[in-house]
Amino acid sequence: MYRKLDVDAGREAVESVVMLAQWPAGERPRERLYWSGPDALADAELLALQLGSGMRGRSAVDVAREMLATYGSLNDLAGREAEELARVPGIGRAKAARLVATFELRRRLRARTPAARLTLAGPAEVYAAFGPLMEDLQREVFRIALLDAKNGLLRDKVISEGTLSSSLVHPREVFKPVILEAAASVILLHNHPSGDPTPSHEDVRLTRQLVECAQLLDLRIHDHVIVGRGRYVSLAELGII
Repeated sequence: MYRKLDVDAGREAVESVVMLAQWPAGERPRERLYWSGPDALADAELLALQLGSGMRGRSAVDVAREMLATYGSLNDLAGREAEELARVPGIGRAKAARLVATFELRRRLRARTPAARLTLAGPAEVYAAFGPLMEDLQREVFRIALLDAKNGLLRDKVISEGTLSSSLVHPREVFKPVILEAAASVILLHNHPSGDPTPSHEDVRLTRQLVECAQLLDLRIHDHVIVGRGRYVSLAELGII
């Protein structure tokens, strides 16, 4: 049974490659990328190059177009998990892993700067550093950024990964890394998968709870930044911290 499935999958991949090979040379995505650069390719064509092959009766470009139509945009697609993408017809586990790895590389490249020391002096700098890592995630993620006395980033750590609407954050898990790192202050961050960074009542309640715990431990919370799609909200700027 497994052998038959492997053979069928291999046959479909070969058929897809043959379909693309029958395209005029000037219209094939790979050749156009070589000759004209990646800017010349549409989103579906760039996505098709990551897929490598399509399925029986549909080329990789066809599958890519259907994925974009289903999810709406590359940004929406980029936040999906491998398990979900693997269930899309024509994708499977190997292609899903390749896509997720590609999107994660993009996020990491956007988040990193050439400077050896990253200074987070305000919420705009915090969003510039962490927004690309968090703004298109489909689940709520709570992380902390540990700072030295000059607001230089020592390290960051994911504390909790929750559902689409909430995440569980325990003060012990938040402040243990701060104490171990001997950080001067900490910045709290989490994302809203909806794209709207407006703080909820739970966000405000959690922030005040963590501020109270920090005061008992003689620690300082510098800010709590909520990351949305293309924008952010600073609870320090709102006067909550």
